[in-house]
Amino acid sequence: MNILAITNSEYGKRHVSNIERHMPAGWNLATWEAKAAYPQVIDYPEDYLPESLPPADLLLQFAEHKGLAELLPDICQMTGAKAVIAAVDNEAVLPPGLARQLRGWLEKQGVACVTPKPLCSLGETHYWVSRREKVAYDDPLIREFARTFGMPAFEIEVDRQTRVIQSVEVRRDAACGCARYVAEKLAGVPADGAEEQAGLLHHHFPCWAAMGVIAAYDDTLMHVSGNIMRDAVGEQVRPFKRIQYIAPGWRSDDPPTGNGA
Repeated sequence: MNILAITNSEYGKRHVSNIERHMPAGWNLATWEAKAAYPQVIDYPEDYLPESLPPADLLLQFAEHKGLAELLPDICQMTGAKAVIAAVDNEAVLPPGLARQLRGWLEKQGVACVTPKPLCSLGETHYWVSRREKVAYDDPLIREFARTFGMPAFEIEVDRQTRVIQSVEVRRDAACGCARYVAEKLAGVPADGAEEQAGLLHHHFPCWAAMGVIAAYDDTLMHVSGNIMRDAVGEQVRPFKRIQYIAPGWRSDDPPTGNGA
């Protein structure tokens, strides 16, 4: 699979660096460093595009400027790309209305496009755009990418006697590399505290998703991303967590006396 990643900031460069280090054999990754700023309306896309770009099957839109969305249809024509992943870790870069327009423009060209919000919500069959809305897709190129980079997934081994994490294998990393960072630091953590620790590590990485509250989640995308990481770890350690029961009228570690005292 030939991939072209579009970047114009450290945000995109971080993603590209992680993908380059851990992508499967058979992937070829090229990068176009786009301009940092664009006008509000781009009348002539050719004025902002290079003379040539390498052939690509899949485009990764990691640049931090909404003007790049208007250029993506022309970039697909230049490269022959048949699928696009446009990350939405900041709605200022790709607002909801523009994201819908982009998917429509590309659909007319026969190009599949997903706009996961946040990027780490990308799964192999769907992606998130809001708290209540998950969008299904069916494209082999995007699915191939999402098998390796997208919504974090782990294989966690826990000692059944001590309930302490022994090892963590990353089944799917976040594109930015956060899942690998979390996995490297979870060994030795009790199962009861693993989810909280995963959330802290996610912020220490740090996540570069936006910190402003958005209507789609009534929350920040950074917080949504952190919850995705916590849930991925929680799914694995849940069978090993201690369950505490609290009964009204007495302490949970004292048996009831029979009279409620």
